[in-house]
Amino acid sequence: MNWNWDVIVEYFPRLIDGVWVTLELIFLSGLFGLMLAVPLALMRASQSRWLRLLPFGYIFFFRGTPLLVQIFLIYYGASQFDAVRESVLWPILREPYWCAIIAFTLNTAAYSAELIRGAIQAIPKGELEAADAFGMSRWLKIRRIVLPRAFGIVLPAYGNELILMLKSSSLASTITLLDITGAARTIIARTYTPLEIFATAGVLYLTIAAIMIGCFRLLEMRLNRHQHYKMPTELSAVDPRLSD
Repeated sequence: MNWNWDVIVEYFPRLIDGVWVTLELIFLSGLFGLMLAVPLALMRASQSRWLRLLPFGYIFFFRGTPLLVQIFLIYYGASQFDAVRESVLWPILREPYWCAIIAFTLNTAAYSAELIRGAIQAIPKGELEAADAFGMSRWLKIRRIVLPRAFGIVLPAYGNELILMLKSSSLASTITLLDITGAARTIIARTYTPLEIFATAGVLYLTIAAIMIGCFRLLEMRLNRHQHYKMPTELSAVDPRLSD
């Protein structure tokens, strides 16, 4: 078997264009999803049973149905309603780019909300009691104690969620969006070189994933730097066990 390097070199710029589309999908849907996930997580962690009911239904639906079905429901399903086609939202909902972002946002918000809820419930009660002892209001405690601690706890799992979203972004090609996979399929239809093109696309996905993992490692070290604090040398000199 001869490996066709010429086709890779010729069409590599097309794949790079798909990389930018993929990065846009991940960044925008990750940002919007996180903005939606935080209030959902706070509602899920609430003591009120009725306040937990609405986010539970939302999370149950988007975690229990395939992402591909959600994309099709938004892209193909919305156009079935005359009210949607005649509304101000139609210029957005008729575009595959924005439909993909909406679907990815709603999907990742459901998963991220559950991750953040678990992180909120994992915060030591002593820290919350200390905030109450200082007379912090509920919203001040959430802003100064709950959310910063929750983000520090949830960061590794949230990084995994974004990696999964990176791999799931290939589904955007099913609605004619030219991300990495969409660009690869278009090139293969012209060149009939699936092995070379899909292998190159796989390398691009691996490169993006490696960069994302490295960035999240650095961010985790910054947010959780208190966990890596070392005892002063004076104390370790008094008792070597303090340096362990």
